[in-house]
Amino acid sequence: MRPFVHVNCAMSADGKIAGVDRCQVTISSDEDKARAKGLRRKYDAILVGVGTVVADDPHLTLKDLDYDTNPIRIVLDPHGRTPDDAMVLDERAPTIMVTLEGCDREWDCEETIRAGTDRIDLEAVLGELADMGVENVLVEGGGETISSFFRAGLVDRYTVFVGGLVIGGRDAPTPCDGDGWVAEGGIRMDLRSCEVLGNGALLTFEPSK
Repeated sequence: MRPFVHVNCAMSADGKIAGVDRCQVTISSDEDKARAKGLRRKYDAILVGVGTVVADDPHLTLKDLDYDTNPIRIVLDPHGRTPDDAMVLDERAPTIMVTLEGCDREWDCEETIRAGTDRIDLEAVLGELADMGVENVLVEGGGETISSFFRAGLVDRYTVFVGGLVIGGRDAPTPCDGDGWVAEGGIRMDLRSCEVLGNGALLTFEPSK
């Protein structure tokens, strides 16, 4: 049985997750930041794509937890672009790097999974994570990574905080970004809840059965 996959992100009122330069923009309210921090405590692993690592250099840890209690950090990096000095590779938590089969890049990390030839095989990755004892994964971005999970039909819950600002720009990334795929009829989601959190709202969706 594969791990439960929860996608969590924040977007502006016009549906953007960053500016056109793809650098981080503060969208979440203080209330949503506290919620997201609490959410991380509930998951075995936190997953991001290499674009997020290159643009924002996140540490993906909780400051009050140590190595053995922080969630596992997972980076989808098809071609091995993550710098050796990225904070996601520090000693504050275990890290799993995921590349394509043809990538021979190595890092100083706990595990490297190689799955897929042209596109990372997410089902195979989740299968390997399940074998490691990972029961649930929190996907935090960026847009192309989130898109890949939706494309593969692997999203079990989707929470998105809609913040009270407009970013603009036709080329600014969206929560479900990526190159030219269109789901026939869209991917139907059922709205489970809506909650005001400061100057914004948290929407919780689950796939329609």
